[in-house]
Amino acid sequence: MRRLAARGAAGEAGEVAAPAADSSDSAQGRSPSPWRLIDLCAIWDAGVYLPSAARNGASSGVARRRLNEAEKLSSVREAQLKRLEVTRPRVLGSRERGRVPRMARQPPPPWVHAAFLLCLLSLGGAIEIPMDPSIQNELTQPPTITKQSVKDHIVDPRDNILIECEAKGNPAPSFHWTRNSRFFNIAKDPRVSMRRRSGTLVIDFRSGGRPEEYEGEYQCFARNKFGTALSNRIRLQVSKSPLWPKENLDPVVVQEGAPLTLQCNPPPGLPSPVIFWMSSSMEPITQDKRVSQGHNGDLYFSNVMLQDMQTDYSCNARFHFTHTIQQKNPFTLKVLTNHPYNDSSLRNHPDMYSARGVAERTPSFMYPQGTASSQMVLRGMDLLLECIASGVPTPDIAWYKKGGDLPSDKAKFENFNKALRITNVSEEDSGEYFCLASNKMGSIRHTISVRVKAAPYWLDEPKNLILAPGEDGRLVCRANGNPKPTVQWMVNGEPLQSAPPNPNREVAGDTIIFRDTQISSRAVYQCNTSNEHGYLLANAFVSVLDVPPRMLSPRNQLIRVILYNRTRLDCPFFGSPIPTLRWFKNGQGSNLDGGNYHVYENGSLEIKMIRKEDQGIYTCVATNILGKAENQVRLEVKDPTRIYRMPEDQVAKRGTTVQLECRVKHDPSLKLTVSWLKDDEPLYIGNRMKKEDDSLTIFGVAERDQGSYTCVASTELDQDLAKAYLTVLADQATPTNRLAALPKGRPDRPRDLELTDLAERSVRLTWIPGDANNSPITDYVVQFEEDQFQPGVWHDHSKYPGSVNSAVLRLSPYVNYQFRVIAINEVGSSHPSLPSERYRTSGAPPESNPGDVKGEGTRKNNMEITWTPMNATSAFGPNLRYIVKWRRRETREAWNNVTVWGSRYVVGQTPVYVPYEIRVQAENDFGKGPEPESVIGYSGEDYPRAAPTEVKVRVMNSTAISLQWNRVYSDTVQGQLREYRAYYWRESSLLKNLWVSQKRQQASFPGDRLRGVVSRLFPYSNYKLEMVVVNGRGDGPRSETKEFTTPEGVPSAPRRFRVRQPNLETINLEWDHPEHPNGIMIGYTLKYVAFNGTKVGKQIVENLSPNQTKFTVQRTDPVSRYRFTLSARTQVGSGEAVTEESPAPPNEATPTAAPDEQSIWNVTVLPNSKWANITWKHNFGPGTDFVVEYIDSNHTKKTLPVKAQAQPIQLTDLYPGMTYTLRVYSRDNEGISSTVITFMTSTAYTNNQADIATQGWFIGLMCAIALLVLILLIVCFIKRSRGGKYPVREKKDVPLGPEDPKEEDGSFDYSDEDNKPLQGSQTSLDGTIKQQESDDSLVDYGEGGEGQFNEDGSFIGQYTVKKDKEETEGNESSEATSPVNAIYSLA
Repeated sequence: MRRLAARGAAGEAGEVAAPAADSSDSAQGRSPSPWRLIDLCAIWDAGVYLPSAARNGASSGVARRRLNEAEKLSSVREAQLKRLEVTRPRVLGSRERGRVPRMARQPPPPWVHAAFLLCLLSLGGAIEIPMDPSIQNELTQPPTITKQSVKDHIVDPRDNILIECEAKGNPAPSFHWTRNSRFFNIAKDPRVSMRRRSGTLVIDFRSGGRPEEYEGEYQCFARNKFGTALSNRIRLQVSKSPLWPKENLDPVVVQEGAPLTLQCNPPPGLPSPVIFWMSSSMEPITQDKRVSQGHNGDLYFSNVMLQDMQTDYSCNARFHFTHTIQQKNPFTLKVLTNHPYNDSSLRNHPDMYSARGVAERTPSFMYPQGTASSQMVLRGMDLLLECIASGVPTPDIAWYKKGGDLPSDKAKFENFNKALRITNVSEEDSGEYFCLASNKMGSIRHTISVRVKAAPYWLDEPKNLILAPGEDGRLVCRANGNPKPTVQWMVNGEPLQSAPPNPNREVAGDTIIFRDTQISSRAVYQCNTSNEHGYLLANAFVSVLDVPPRMLSPRNQLIRVILYNRTRLDCPFFGSPIPTLRWFKNGQGSNLDGGNYHVYENGSLEIKMIRKEDQGIYTCVATNILGKAENQVRLEVKDPTRIYRMPEDQVAKRGTTVQLECRVKHDPSLKLTVSWLKDDEPLYIGNRMKKEDDSLTIFGVAERDQGSYTCVASTELDQDLAKAYLTVLADQATPTNRLAALPKGRPDRPRDLELTDLAERSVRLTWIPGDANNSPITDYVVQFEEDQFQPGVWHDHSKYPGSVNSAVLRLSPYVNYQFRVIAINEVGSSHPSLPSERYRTSGAPPESNPGDVKGEGTRKNNMEITWTPMNATSAFGPNLRYIVKWRRRETREAWNNVTVWGSRYVVGQTPVYVPYEIRVQAENDFGKGPEPESVIGYSGEDYPRAAPTEVKVRVMNSTAISLQWNRVYSDTVQGQLREYRAYYWRESSLLKNLWVSQKRQQASFPGDRLRGVVSRLFPYSNYKLEMVVVNGRGDGPRSETKEFTTPEGVPSAPRRFRVRQPNLETINLEWDHPEHPNGIMIGYTLKYVAFNGTKVGKQIVENLSPNQTKFTVQRTDPVSRYRFTLSARTQVGSGEAVTEESPAPPNEATPTAAPDEQSIWNVTVLPNSKWANITWKHNFGPGTDFVVEYIDSNHTKKTLPVKAQAQPIQLTDLYPGMTYTLRVYSRDNEGISSTVITFMTSTAYTNNQADIATQGWFIGLMCAIALLVLILLIVCFIKRSRGGKYPVREKKDVPLGPEDPKEEDGSFDYSDEDNKPLQGSQTSLDGTIKQQESDDSLVDYGEGGEGQFNEDGSFIGQYTVKKDKEETEGNESSEATSPVNAIYSLA
């Protein structure tokens, strides 16, 4: 007999309820959950109050001064962590505790948000004024800058200029600006405006003007009556893309094998352009260690070969902001050679240069010149060192650092090892680096002295300081840099030296000390630290609060808790100076602390073990020098729920009756619920089962009833569990003799095991069977155990028929075997036999190697090699070990190897994500296993270094968007590219006062994809989206945040649609508004129709107002029932509908009671024109199979097999206007069937719907359109015959006119606008754009686009970048456009 019982109790706080008179939550039918009341500051890792700082002072009537927040923040957090450990709930009880379903977790009430914000306020961290108006109007706050433009603000000359400045404060701050340190009068410039309730400047050029006129240094000032906050000094610059100077380039003559540098010298732009080399036919220049582009944009040939003459070389400069590409006139090479024939077979010659008669030379540096140079880099930037060498053969470049190793975690080789990049440079990266260029003729080195300087960076940034009157505090501003930065203090934007004197303030270098602060001390202080490389500016305000104590939780809470559990009573409050909190019980004068009570620093009162005498009213009182506040909590103690008579394990025959007892004792004031589980799933109570308060009875037990049954007794506070197992025996056949009538049982264990015929790789095992216990033995299972690898663990060896009691067992080398046998019959398995004697086989070398060999990195600089260890039957000998070999893939380096006794080995100091060949070979004392196959593994991955660029968002519909982005370079993935991932969140709804969840969601796009779709969005909402690259290590950096708005959609179904019939004359309808309006609702559509059996009346449609939630229908037919369909509407259309039917009339039979025997009844059909929904009722068990049979008017019979739980069933192959007969029957017994019902599908359309082609208005409209098209054709023909003006240049020699400025400057641009057709694109009748096709593309070299050549050889390019802002370029020509967007002519 096996028993298992379990019980559970509520959480330590029990259930919390607040009286309706004192709580807004209770007024709405909600109760604050206990977890929201328990230690708010511990939950959010901040303190609401610090009683330890003022408790003693309050008792004597004098508030102690609070220490500076910066000095005690660490100790406060440490105390909070200790509190979390001390107050962690402990579970009581000796039996298994069940999970207790408690109150639904609701959003925290507003007072909890206020308490959380005030927690932050008391610690002086990120300050937020609570949204509660009663607090918001009292707590003031100086201005704080929340958003501003970057210090170096470069803008597109074609767009309006936006200089951001946002700030918060109470009262709301006002804004003004300076330009070049002088007041900027916005009112005098009509182009300049400031956004409402913001300091953001908008400079509009739609009416003309030059952006260059507004370049300069801007600074924003946010001011209210408590101080002034400053933004950074924002340097505004307009992006420039100057033209390439005109020049005629003569062919470059060079001897084969000589070095060559083709200089680019791009025009200086802002920001600097991106350089790339191509041929005049727009083919990329293939680069390798012989031919490569330097960081300065020049193209370097370490040695020139004859094949270099097969193309020309053109330098291209792409300017990001203006989206233009400038192309330099191409260089043409003329190579002088001793071997005039360009024999391609010599390219792979082992000594190609000698074969072509090119003299071999020692290396020499092309860049930088000489043997030594120096370079300065700022801390945190990337250091790029470059060495390009000439020589024959082409030299190899290697990099070293004097006196140490290169930083492996930050160093990266680029441009075929010609460049060394060290990311995120720090002071320890300074020193001397040298590059070594070598070939077989010799080597040469160049030393680069690197000096690391630093712009100022924060060591201790000043934080906002909040004090009570009379308290002390300090502002600290510490920064470092190279050279050492200077610190300048300002107050409200003015130098501290010129500010009015304050006797309570003392400046000590980088620290300002405040003593005995008063209300008049409120101000905003600025710390400006700078050196020759930059500056840092920080604002920090000093605010002095004088607030009497205030309770933040609902009053008169009710807490119910189970006896002997632990609970906590919480009393969140706020005040300044920090109040002292005390607890009292039932109005007694003594403070509760000690013994069974414990008061935490945050004021919570813990009762360690609840007893009956702990029941009562508890009062918390908060006091400071300005007053006091109190609140009460009522505690009720309830008896626990206990199962005192538990169900027991039972064995029953099929067809008998079983009763499982479950008697419960519980607190009479709590509602008890007893439920049953079968195999840990909710039990379906069928007609063969009867559930009573203290038992479960099963009639006619069947095999499917076998399993575990759990009784669950629960109240709203706790629960108790008890489990028993029911075993069902099969029916006994009619006995033919005395033995057949005996009950069957499991067989007895086999005995007397004996080993014979001992051989090197086999042995015979013989045993004597045990008693079969009236059920024949069907199988024997032979198991073995070995004492070397897994002693005491038995493994299955083989299986034999029940008629066998001897078998020859195949054995493995070097295993010390021991065997046992298990007998099996239809009842079950016997106990294992006693083990046999041991037998050890002789050893041999392994015949196999370990499987599942893998190489994966666990860190970015290692690779962990793992495998599945070989078991005892495959070891074949003593001292099994593994020889692990590895080397870089596709290299000629020697194998590294190590011998391992475990199942893993970690290779350290590996590059990031590099493939390795791996081999793992087994070996024992008798020899090695076979030669293993190589497995490819990879070293560890690092986080991706780049984010997807050019992310474009296109709204597809109200719930879906399409995304498109540029792929990241493979070397920035630093691992296996798993997916591109989009993080998006709903920022707000376009509907006012509609709360939305801003929970971040994600959409994954596996593989190297460039586009994807994000669906299941909410319509009529503002969204934000970011994209990242994901590899095996995790997410890379996030892309630029994109914002988009989903259009209006159709609403969801109205909620809680209710149909009531108070009398026979009227029907009342009530409903609630849709949960998701998805737009501006314009009304409801109500459709209803009367029906009586298969007869259906005329449908009536009512259009209701959007605010209406009730409707009354006057019945015209007291016999028929009504079917109502209700849906909500927006401008887009009607949303999801909900359907309900009126109650059955009193004279209509409603078969609600199920028949005693198995049957099917209440078949209901809801037909449409081509489909029908079918439902029915039955008293079969779950999982029963049914068949729906339906026959049409043509006597065509069809059937549809379905499951019982799949209702409703939809028939989808019906014909409009057809009459059908239908029935439902059991698949296992066709005799159990429903009654046959008849229904008819509706017609596809009504007969009174006229053919549109025969309507007079339609014929007249078509004639008018035809006449208008004819007139347009005549006008076009007349204009074409006279000759139109088209700006087409017919010959290359024709000079450019004033209408071709873009051809003259040798540049081409690419549009930034999505909604306007590109110049030169052909627009079809449906409004789509058909772009010119071309095989030549700049997609791989200039961020995408298309390019072609005109007949004159000029390049025609388009390339688009999606932006969400409106194009602000000048007036466009109204004449016929060229067939391309822009012209790109060679300079």
